[in-house]
Amino acid sequence: MDDATVRLEVNGRRHVLSNVPADRRLIDVLRDDLGLTGTKESCAVGVCGVCTVSVNGQIVSSCLVLARTIDGATVGTIEGLAEGGGPLTPLQSAFIAHGGFQCGICTPGQLMAATALLAEQPHPDDHAVREWMSGNLCRCTGYQQIVESIQAAAEQGSNA
Repeated sequence: MDDATVRLEVNGRRHVLSNVPADRRLIDVLRDDLGLTGTKESCAVGVCGVCTVSVNGQIVSSCLVLARTIDGATVGTIEGLAEGGGPLTPLQSAFIAHGGFQCGICTPGQLMAATALLAEQPHPDDHAVREWMSGNLCRCTGYQQIVESIQAAAEQGSNA
């Protein structure tokens, strides 16, 4: 299969990537081609949630998405949450205030998943948060601080 051209809008900026091989993953495009290194890679098999981004409004594991399959898509990454390096979102601030992160490896994926949760359910209960976030693994916090961070952002009326 020949290399292809892929057009993406990432965090509000349009990109045209030439000569994209058939096996090039979205995470590689984000990190290596576009320099957006906030999205991390851990398991490379789509079970940890570390590489979570949004594609056309749906969260996905970017390590499993072939870049050529999302030609024309809109992609959101952690760099796009606080647009233009502006102020942190209420959710990001809540993660800081409530200890929702420690080492930071899973934090971008956690924030992307939690942003999608709050957009869909602005006031989720504890069970809904835990269920939604179950696809995002963390080895540091024990999860309670992540749940508290999301709940605190929801109490502030934040949808992100």
